Amino acid sequence: MPHALADNAPENLTIPLGLLVFIGVAEVAGGIGLMVPRLCALAAAGLSVLTVLAAATQAFIADKPAMGIFPLVLAAIFAWIAYQRRATLTELRTTLSR
Repeated sequence: MPHALADNAPENLTIPLGLLVFIGVAEVAGGIGLMVPRLCALAAAGLSVLTVLAAATQAFIADKPAMGIFPLVLAAIFAWIAYQRRATLTELRTTLSR
């Protein structure tokens, strides 16, 4: 196994397994939500927050700030999607408030 992969192995992380499972489920739910037109803005906003936190984890916990650039690029893309689909958020809010 390459050295870089061994450093990122799950047994070397200090993050609890339950949190890793929660993050994985949130990412899958966000990916599915991006494909549902009514939930697209909400899913994109959630994924944007998740990827900003991933960048912070790479920069501050893993001490590899260069690895945080890609999650920040993804966060910008997700934020742009959420901004472009913001009308669906108001539709969803009015639907749920009835």
